Amino acid sequence: MESYENAVFKQYGISPLPSDTVEAMAYVPFQPNNAAVYNPMQGFEAGTMFPSLDKPFYGCKCEGGKND
Repeated sequence: MESYENAVFKQYGISPLPSDTVEAMAYVPFQPNNAAVYNPMQGFEAGTMFPSLDKPFYGCKCEGGKND
Protein backbone atom coordinates (compact mmCIF):
# COMPACT_ATOMS: atom_id res chain seq x y z
CA MET A 1 0.00 0.00 0.00
CA GLU A 2 1.31 3.43 -0.92
CA SER A 3 1.91 5.86 1.93
CA TYR A 4 -0.06 9.08 2.19
CA GLU A 5 3.10 11.16 1.75
CA ASN A 6 4.09 9.36 -1.48
CA ALA A 7 0.58 9.78 -2.82
CA VAL A 8 0.70 13.53 -2.10
CA PHE A 9 4.13 13.85 -3.73
CA LYS A 10 2.85 12.13 -6.89
CA GLN A 11 -0.46 14.03 -6.92
CA TYR A 12 1.16 17.46 -6.70
CA GLY A 13 4.39 16.60 -8.53
CA ILE A 14 6.64 17.47 -5.62
CA SER A 15 9.56 15.62 -4.10
CA PRO A 16 10.54 15.30 -0.44
CA LEU A 17 14.01 16.55 -1.45
CA PRO A 18 14.91 19.53 -3.67
CA SER A 19 15.91 18.73 -7.25
CA ASP A 20 18.97 20.97 -7.04
CA THR A 21 20.74 19.77 -3.90
CA VAL A 22 24.11 21.24 -3.01
CA GLU A 23 27.13 19.41 -1.62
CA ALA A 24 27.54 19.64 2.15
CA MET A 25 23.97 20.80 2.72
CA ALA A 26 21.74 18.63 4.89
CA TYR A 27 18.28 17.76 3.62
CA VAL A 28 15.97 15.71 5.81
CA PRO A 29 12.93 14.20 4.10
CA PHE A 30 9.50 14.64 5.66
CA GLN A 31 8.77 12.24 8.49
CA PRO A 32 5.70 10.11 7.78
CA ASN A 33 2.80 10.55 10.19
CA ASN A 34 3.01 6.94 11.34
CA ALA A 35 6.80 6.79 11.80
CA ALA A 36 8.19 4.49 14.47
CA VAL A 37 9.48 6.33 17.54
CA TYR A 38 11.75 5.45 20.45
CA ASN A 39 10.57 5.58 24.03
CA PRO A 40 11.54 8.91 25.66
CA MET A 41 14.69 7.64 27.42
CA GLN A 42 16.02 5.85 24.34
CA GLY A 43 15.23 8.90 22.20
CA PHE A 44 17.08 11.15 24.63
CA GLU A 45 20.15 8.87 24.54
CA ALA A 46 20.09 8.62 20.72
CA GLY A 47 19.46 12.34 20.19
CA THR A 48 16.38 11.63 18.07
CA MET A 49 12.97 10.09 18.60
CA PHE A 50 13.01 8.49 15.15
CA PRO A 51 14.97 5.22 14.66
CA SER A 52 15.31 5.96 10.93
CA LEU A 53 17.30 9.12 11.80
CA ASP A 54 19.52 7.39 14.37
CA LYS A 55 22.86 7.29 12.53
CA PRO A 56 25.65 7.03 15.12
CA PHE A 57 29.10 8.20 14.10
CA TYR A 58 31.82 5.72 14.99
CA GLY A 59 34.73 7.53 13.40
CA CYS A 60 37.47 5.70 11.57
CA LYS A 61 37.39 1.93 11.83
CA CYS A 62 41.15 1.44 11.65
CA GLU A 63 43.12 -1.77 12.12
CA GLY A 64 44.63 -1.93 15.60
CA GLY A 65 42.84 1.14 16.91
CA LYS A 66 40.57 1.51 19.90
CA ASN A 67 37.48 1.44 17.63
CA ASP A 68 37.98 -2.21 16.56
